[in-house]
Amino acid sequence: MTNGRILAYGLLGLPLAFAALPIYVHVPRYYAEAAGMELALLGVILLGARLLDAGIDPWLGWLADRVSRPRMVAIALLPFAIGFVALLNPPDADAAAWLLGSLALTYLGFSAASVAYQAWVADIGLDSLLRTRLTAAREGFGLLGVVLAAALPTLLATNLSDGIARLSWVLPPLLLIAAVITFSRVGIGQPVLAANQPLWLSLRGVFADTAFRRLLMVFIANGIAAALPATLFLFFVADVLQAEAASGPLLALYFVAGAASLPLWVMLSARYGRVFSWLLAMGVAMVAFAGASLLGSGDVWLFAAICVASGLALGADLALPAAIAADLGERQGQAGACFGVWNFVAKLNLALAAGLSLPLLGALGYVPGGSAGLPALTFAYALLPLAFKALAAALLWRWRHSLEI
Repeated sequence: MTNGRILAYGLLGLPLAFAALPIYVHVPRYYAEAAGMELALLGVILLGARLLDAGIDPWLGWLADRVSRPRMVAIALLPFAIGFVALLNPPDADAAAWLLGSLALTYLGFSAASVAYQAWVADIGLDSLLRTRLTAAREGFGLLGVVLAAALPTLLATNLSDGIARLSWVLPPLLLIAAVITFSRVGIGQPVLAANQPLWLSLRGVFADTAFRRLLMVFIANGIAAALPATLFLFFVADVLQAEAASGPLLALYFVAGAASLPLWVMLSARYGRVFSWLLAMGVAMVAFAGASLLGSGDVWLFAAICVASGLALGADLALPAAIAADLGERQGQAGACFGVWNFVAKLNLALAAGLSLPLLGALGYVPGGSAGLPALTFAYALLPLAFKALAAALLWRWRHSLEI
């Protein structure tokens, strides 16, 4: 496969990730401040919507093994775009109902497109190295989309809330351009449709694979370690660092570092193996989390260095485990089902991070924009993720031989 086709496949990851940043990072604080929703209610709604979203992913993965994956991606893009625009433009009244409804529509389109798009790698990637390159291209463009989404709100308006609302109208044309290029340049590969069996039998086959089960355990611990700071990033920058205006550049720096690190992780994985490279990235992330726990008001430059370090680790988190999962899915002959379960776990991590950390912080006295409860915020943002990252590294080390294929 030529480099042009690899890049064309990865390009669609840009608008998908462009939308993911506002959905998972901006929405909690946006609805807490712009819509005036209480943290407890907001946490319950986010938890419920994300659990519902995660729950349909195994079915979407099962479906992706039985239909054309490119066609499934194309169909899912319309509800995804409509829901996203609605999500970031709430009405003055009934913000809670609007949030739940627009999240449901956005999640449905986003999930269907993402599962089929990820499983497509198993069709067009003929070996492990090519699947790693395809995954790295997808995640690299995804990180560029995230950087764009992080930087645009402050460029589109002086007020962050207005900038986020205007951001929503950038997605539809961006999505259209990327989809046209991807579908016109990338072939369908060699799709192998799974046997016509019920959903439960398909999932039973997924979990019967010992290596995939062990990979999921690592992914769960590592995913929670990433989901907690993703949910609390804006709160931490605004209230602990007292530098709300720097949130956009800091996010951009984090994701630029992640994108820049992808060629490094592909090279290291080719030379030393993906498991060793992933373990190295986990060690870098743990050092970064430990450093973040020591910061306070005004420590923006120190936090910028931490963003670079954690961003480097992010590149490995995005490219390496998903490439291993693609290999395992191809070996099973049902890549869609594997990525349906994969995305279910990823979203469950995010749901638990928002649904449990926000009410917990509220119970401990933290109020956004105030000075109360800041030690609890630092603990949830830095030290708790550090513990989960250490657990993930221990699991990966214990099962390293069964995961490298």
